Amino acid sequence: MFQKIYIKTFLILFLLYQTPLHSKSVSFDNFNSKDLSKYFSGLVASVNKKNSEALNFFNSSKILINSHDPFIQKYVNSLVLEDKVVQAINVIKQNKNNDNINFFDAHLLLIIDNLKKNDLDKAYYNLVNVIENTTTSKFNLAILESLRQYIFVFKEGRISDDNKTLGKLSIISETFQRCYLNDSRTDSYFRNLINDNESDFTRYIFFYLSYLVETGKNEDAKKITNDIEFINSTLLLSQGKSWIENNQYYRFKEVFSCKNYNDVIAEFLFLISNLYSSDDNFEKSNFYLNLSSFLNPKFKFNLSLIIENHYFNKDYNKAKKILKNLKKEDKFYYWFRLKKEAQIISKERNDKESLNFIVSNFKRINQPNKKFLFDLANFYKKSKEYKNAIDYYTKIIDELDDESDVKSDILYRRGASYERIKDYEKADRDFLEALEINPGDAYTLNYLAYSWLERDYKIDKAMDMLKIAYEAESDDPYIIDSIGWAYFLTRDYLKAEKFLKQAVELMPEDPIVNDHYGDILWMLDRKIQARYFWNNVLQMKEAEKDLIEKINIKMIEGLKNS
Repeated sequence: MFQKIYIKTFLILFLLYQTPLHSKSVSFDNFNSKDLSKYFSGLVASVNKKNSEALNFFNSSKILINSHDPFIQKYVNSLVLEDKVVQAINVIKQNKNNDNINFFDAHLLLIIDNLKKNDLDKAYYNLVNVIENTTTSKFNLAILESLRQYIFVFKEGRISDDNKTLGKLSIISETFQRCYLNDSRTDSYFRNLINDNESDFTRYIFFYLSYLVETGKNEDAKKITNDIEFINSTLLLSQGKSWIENNQYYRFKEVFSCKNYNDVIAEFLFLISNLYSSDDNFEKSNFYLNLSSFLNPKFKFNLSLIIENHYFNKDYNKAKKILKNLKKEDKFYYWFRLKKEAQIISKERNDKESLNFIVSNFKRINQPNKKFLFDLANFYKKSKEYKNAIDYYTKIIDELDDESDVKSDILYRRGASYERIKDYEKADRDFLEALEINPGDAYTLNYLAYSWLERDYKIDKAMDMLKIAYEAESDDPYIIDSIGWAYFLTRDYLKAEKFLKQAVELMPEDPIVNDHYGDILWMLDRKIQARYFWNNVLQMKEAEKDLIEKINIKMIEGLKNS
């Protein structure tokens, strides 16, 4: 850890040496060593993704706040990431006559400020000026151009004839623009958007429902939600469906209206945030999420993404703090809160405490939805309490229609639970029934085939199923491992090594994969390497007790009968 920080500090100091630290009005003489130390410490904390710590250093440093430092961008960014958007805007305004605020985020924040204050003319003027006079990335220019198109509609009450085409962004933008204008084609635009076969635009079903409710078409909204199954629905859509089922149509307007242009822009900013999150750029994602919340603080549901970002970034304290904003009245988001708190308990303590937490909270829920039953079953399965998992999966299956889209998935999960307690007859029955419903499902084919391989049962049939699974999902590491293991069992060692090597490269922390790769290396007379991968398994916390016992024997004796 010390070495990493040292290197990063060196790099920062190198960059500072290469770049003027001061503006025309400032020199090093203005600062004492304490000021500089705090500023450099802030930069180090920022590089290490410790934004709260960075902001504390920046706030206590006279360099950034009082001296118009060209690195003011770091300070502004830190403020927004701590959800201090107003303060960030004020810092920019205080320095607006200086060259050091001529960066994209500063311009964007000023435009957001114009929108918040309902000054469309100024927002549009600033946008056009930035587009014409600022050098930035193509993606940032696409953001600015999208905002320009939106604000033109808000100002002029019509869609511009000379809009630049921005791919999927344009499709989404025009749908919301027509919704804002209450255009007669809004309905068809929403339908085309949510039925796009090339992209997952499920999220926009919620906004279509919002539009239908706002225009008095409650029955049309109800017809759409009738075909939605809670279990495989998104969190946002589940919440919308719940409102409609409980005749709480008024709730839609409480959080969003496409007649409110700040709500519309907030949704656009969420889209940008989601794109960054999908690319694992959690910091940039959170930046846009906080801007989105600034424009539409009513839409608390978007907080689920910033919570996920903090969770994946292992910043559990921030995740827990934001989770408190999700209240009981929105039961699906409250259930999301409880699940995420349980997952954090698992990370910070252990699976047993995590399970106890979610079970105790589940018992307090009045009339739990099938989605809640499904999630609880998955918690039991993850905690290796397979009999309890089976009980809850069975409750769900008993409530499902034969035509349900989710039945095959529930059968697959129950089958996997039966397999783990070695009730192979029931496991096979569930897997085969799941395949009757969805014959080409790669994951069911893989699980059943691998189970047969482990039992030395129907090897040829298992190989055929794995080939089908591999053809459908050739990048899936579990399927790659399974087909490699099938070749191992049929003594085609060269083919086995090819697949098992790929699997261990994709999943270097998986104990089963390391064990399999060790076995094939042993059979290829690469025994030192084999013991290396077996030894890896012994260091892994996820390795089960029976596997550890087998590895210990192999470390001494190798593979018998080889």
